Amino acid sequence: MEKIRNIAVIAHVDHGKTTMVDELLKQSGTFNEHQTVGERVMDSNDIERERGITILSKNTAIRYKDTKINIIDTPGHADFGGEVERVLKMVDGVLLLVDAQEGVMPQTKFVVKKALSLGLRPIVVVNKIDKPAADPDRVINEIFDLFVALEANDEQLEFPVVYAAARNGYAKLNLADENVNMQPLFETILSHVPAPSGDINNPLQLQVFTLDYDNYVGKIGIARIFNGKISKNQNVMLAKADGTKTTGRISKLIGFLGLERRDIDEAQVGDIVAIAGFEALDVGDSVVDPNSPMPLDPLKIEEPTLSVVFSVNDSPLAGTEGKHVTSNKIDERLSGEMKTNIAMRYENIGEGKFKVSGRGELQITILAENMRREGFEFCLGRPEVIVKEIEGVRCEPFELLVCDVPDEFSGTVIEKLGRRKAEMVSMNPTGDGQTRIEFEIPARGLIGFRSQFLTDTKGEGIMNHSFLEFRPLIGSVEHRSNGALVSMENGVTLAYSLWNLQDRGILFVDPQTKTYVGMIIGEHSRPNDLDVNPIKGKNLTNVRASGSDDAIKLVPPRKLSLERALEWIEEDELVEVTPSNIRVRKRYLDPTMRRRMAKTKE
Repeated sequence: MEKIRNIAVIAHVDHGKTTMVDELLKQSGTFNEHQTVGERVMDSNDIERERGITILSKNTAIRYKDTKINIIDTPGHADFGGEVERVLKMVDGVLLLVDAQEGVMPQTKFVVKKALSLGLRPIVVVNKIDKPAADPDRVINEIFDLFVALEANDEQLEFPVVYAAARNGYAKLNLADENVNMQPLFETILSHVPAPSGDINNPLQLQVFTLDYDNYVGKIGIARIFNGKISKNQNVMLAKADGTKTTGRISKLIGFLGLERRDIDEAQVGDIVAIAGFEALDVGDSVVDPNSPMPLDPLKIEEPTLSVVFSVNDSPLAGTEGKHVTSNKIDERLSGEMKTNIAMRYENIGEGKFKVSGRGELQITILAENMRREGFEFCLGRPEVIVKEIEGVRCEPFELLVCDVPDEFSGTVIEKLGRRKAEMVSMNPTGDGQTRIEFEIPARGLIGFRSQFLTDTKGEGIMNHSFLEFRPLIGSVEHRSNGALVSMENGVTLAYSLWNLQDRGILFVDPQTKTYVGMIIGEHSRPNDLDVNPIKGKNLTNVRASGSDDAIKLVPPRKLSLERALEWIEEDELVEVTPSNIRVRKRYLDPTMRRRMAKTKE
């Protein structure tokens, strides 16, 4: 029997999970001497690398002495909480990383709560101890208080502590020790993480926790073996969550080591492997021995809280920039996404519109960003929260919001959030000129708040939120207070007309930008919408006067990113997404149609 340990690395976003996994890979001798390895090797796709965040949980395996350690790197954002929850069911221990300066954050609470409820005993790693403002002792007290508040048992409260600076490649058990390497952490993992339970002689039991897709072999399920052993070409039974059972054959069995996936012939209890052979494979399904089938309990996946409507682009510039513009292509792409992304749902609501539901704006905008890079063109509506009926009462999702703001801006933030129906739960000065304020707020109050928050705190505030629960609907929430500057002509914007429009508000476009009737070119300084002409040139005469030929000075426009545009729009507006541009437009381009629709709505 091979010695195996299964661990997950959990933490708040940006506390160094992926960097830690990098160091463990390097120092375990998993890479050869001549292999060159980049930074944050586990973040495999472009968006993860650009933003420095982990979106999908990924697994790797290292060998230390005579033990194989399977490590799963998990996302830190609340929007991807579904990923973390499933992963924790597959491991026997967790490394809880906490930043030595920031301490316990909302996502730390979320992941610790999940780990403790599953009976896991965390190893606490106080990371980034090389930061100038690091205070490891305070952080350990915070973690202990958190464990007590989450009703941890006595064994979980006696957690081992390792101090580390993953970027510099060292860990130590006491702050006074020398900075050498990661060995203290490896030893702590071996001594504190229990070996997998289960028996190699029992009938096969294996459960899928993540999906992958390959054009040659079809669906691939990444799974943990809880009992027995599995071999390639073995006949097995797939037991789905809804109780249906089908028999089939394992066509491919894949093992992990470092960054490589390699075909293997067999694997045994406790190991994490990838299997192929079933097209109907889903997360939470069990693969069992057909002679004595004993399926495992299916996994519960958190419900989506937010939905956005994707629709076919019908603007005058449609089809000029993208490759895939038809509803069939969008439908195909979204259904492909749902094969591997189980935290999202989608439905075709007719007329080339698709309602996509997810855990938050970030999750949906990342899907849209991926589609845009693949050459898709489409429109997005304003995000809406999902309202559920619980015992006859209509309920909406509430979030726990934690803001770290400089002391002088805390009043403004509290006032703005009060208008969005937020309720303050606690307020603590952190001692370095910052105050940490916690709120409970309806999810729709958060839509469009981030950009305002950054403006109010001069870019110094940090906000994090995680899903709390569904509560009865509360009254209306304040929306955007300014109107839009809407183009009334088709053509190309000119510097002269934009110069004249600058006083009306903030512009979103540069000179020489294609525009059409109904496209929004800026934010009005007043609450109402204003129709403007951005393509009017200067009347030329052959009379020259000293005063009329002033130099045209344009203020740089506000460039809208996908997230920012989605937060900014109102219900009667859409974001037009193409591979090369992100534009904002009115839902009804014709001004008379817009007025008629506004009247019928009233």
